[in-house]
Amino acid sequence: MKVKLPEFVQKILIKFQKAGFEIYVVGGPVRDILLKRKVSDWDFTTNATPNQILKLFPKGFYDNKFGTVGISHPSSEFPYEITTFRKEIGYSDRRHPDKVIWGESVEEDLARRDFTFNAMALALVSAEQSAKNKVQRQKDTMRLVDPLNGEKDLKKKLVKAVGNPQKRFQEDALRLMRAIRIATQLGFTIEEKTFQAIKDNTKLINEIAAERVRDELMKILSTDHPADGLMLLKNSGLLEEILPDLEKAFAVPQKSPGRHHVHDVGTHSILSLKHCPSDDPIVRLAVLIHDLGKVATFKKLENGTITFYNHEVVSTSIARNFARKFRFSKKEAEKLITLVRWHQFTVDERQTDSAIRRFIRNVGKENLKHILDLRVGDRLGGGARETSWRLERFKKRLIEVQKQPFSVNDLKVSGHEVMKTLGLQSGPQVGRILNKIFKEVVKEGTPNDKKILLRRIKEIGKTL
Repeated sequence: MKVKLPEFVQKILIKFQKAGFEIYVVGGPVRDILLKRKVSDWDFTTNATPNQILKLFPKGFYDNKFGTVGISHPSSEFPYEITTFRKEIGYSDRRHPDKVIWGESVEEDLARRDFTFNAMALALVSAEQSAKNKVQRQKDTMRLVDPLNGEKDLKKKLVKAVGNPQKRFQEDALRLMRAIRIATQLGFTIEEKTFQAIKDNTKLINEIAAERVRDELMKILSTDHPADGLMLLKNSGLLEEILPDLEKAFAVPQKSPGRHHVHDVGTHSILSLKHCPSDDPIVRLAVLIHDLGKVATFKKLENGTITFYNHEVVSTSIARNFARKFRFSKKEAEKLITLVRWHQFTVDERQTDSAIRRFIRNVGKENLKHILDLRVGDRLGGGARETSWRLERFKKRLIEVQKQPFSVNDLKVSGHEVMKTLGLQSGPQVGRILNKIFKEVVKEGTPNDKKILLRRIKEIGKTL
């Protein structure tokens, strides 16, 4: 087959072949080439040992027991990884092999991989011709190595484990999440025996580092169809291990007299995620968990009405614990917690400017679009229309209110200008004057204009 290779990738392949070694492009890049997707990360496998690889690329680096040499190049954000053919023995930590033995063939190396469409390799057929031609050709001739029928499964849009799926997932439990993440990203189906093996081994995900699980979940939430990925997690049983509060939410009804909801809390959460207009994975996660506090706050009154008083407070606690458990960064955790905490905001047209300013301070200006996106997902996930006249009016008021200063620091004059205008020294009096002006701007409608405020400072100065 003809493949257009980046110049440095071609250089790597030719250099190994000229030195008498076998070398193949392997794994995800092969899958993406066959799917005609952009390849962002190139991996290689070879019969050369790490020390032999370093002789060909002296600037490479090798500091692991898995036979992987990294080669940096300005053309790539990530290092090019070249790994010696290998066999793996034992996975006592459910993640990494206990022992690595150099393999003898590419077929042997492919047999240890996770899914059939990741167990394919491409070899450069036209290396000699490429070496003679100083000008790189538009496309290179490649030979597909596919001992496990990965191309066939790729055409069927099927995620299928290599060999015995039970063994594959017991070797590396992160593959449980990877299978669902890849299926969600590509819009594929998981092969029956492979999916059954996921269901049989869900408990093993608890043996994987929290950061690894978090990364796979966030990748699922970053796909075009995150709700489909969450349903795969639910149907496989992994959701109960990762986010048990969401699993419980499917048993909590919301339909009752006087309420607009028609779905249980869990279904509502998934539908809200599906309809959320944001592609930010943290916002999508906030949408997914914003109502989980309803599980603990559920009450059914004598007239049949269901209530969830203060559920947003309990949901905030769930968000905080989730961020802590899965080791989100401080910035990510604060964003997630803030969106969940304040999602129950009111859009009553009778709200004062002060109330709206308080809402903006609580949420943060940087999160206003995010929390509005959460509200849209929440409305659509609950069976309501995307927006309402009240919500649209609220959006306009958010814009108008933000034109006003939110603190003394937002005034168009500073303490230095107060001192210069009135001939004052630095001290409490300067602060009192600024606070007086700030209150006049906020409460009395004095324009936040430098000339007007300087004139007002002079007027205040006459009364001192």
